[in-house]
Amino acid sequence: MSKINQPSNQIKLTNVSIVRLKKGGKRFEVACYKNKVQEWRNGVETNLDDVLQISNVFVNVSKGEVAKANDLKKSFGTTKAKSQVGEKEREHDLSALRKEIATLVAEKCVDPATQRPHPVGMIDKAMNEAGFSVKQGKTAKSQVSECIRLLQSNSTLPIQRARMRVRVAISSSPSEELRKKVLDGAEQVEKDEVVEENWEVVMLIDPGQFKVINELLQKEAKGRGRIETMTFAATATS
Repeated sequence: MSKINQPSNQIKLTNVSIVRLKKGGKRFEVACYKNKVQEWRNGVETNLDDVLQISNVFVNVSKGEVAKANDLKKSFGTTKAKSQVGEKEREHDLSALRKEIATLVAEKCVDPATQRPHPVGMIDKAMNEAGFSVKQGKTAKSQVSECIRLLQSNSTLPIQRARMRVRVAISSSPSEELRKKVLDGAEQVEKDEVVEENWEVVMLIDPGQFKVINELLQKEAKGRGRIETMTFAATATS
């Protein structure tokens, strides 16, 4: 009876989670334990040996087809599975960080014409157009200002920071000069009234004016004034 030989580059695995990566025009896969992939991504699991079911790199895990050493060497400079997993995870982390930045920008900015937020997907496309590069070693929040600046200068997307709605209150009849200085920081005044010698104004300002007005109150109101954030005006006011 003739013997059927299984190809030497085939390995059969079951109950696996497949991590895929396309590089150099070729597709590679590694076989991981199902419950370990997310733990690795979340930082719970730090030992890669406990994540990989087998150290081989595949072109197709389901069929058990192992990647050729020459292809791995050309694409990664190594034949070790850990390098492929590390690159895939870096790609995953950068993608998540990029989405977080786009979401923060969408929350903080509006279309100047409509005063309404742009969808996150539109922000992401504009980030590509502007040539924005995510910096993996920095938080999403710390990269938002640079991203907005590039979108405004290097993309066709009309965008500006959403105006901040603040309340300024000063007791004991503030001088006309101080009131004028406060109102100079407003882009739109929604409320301006004096009740029993206490002045209160609600207005929309550029977020950068918050610090300016706060320092003004500390210097000239001498403990009688305060500024507080109410909302970010992400939609047009009537």
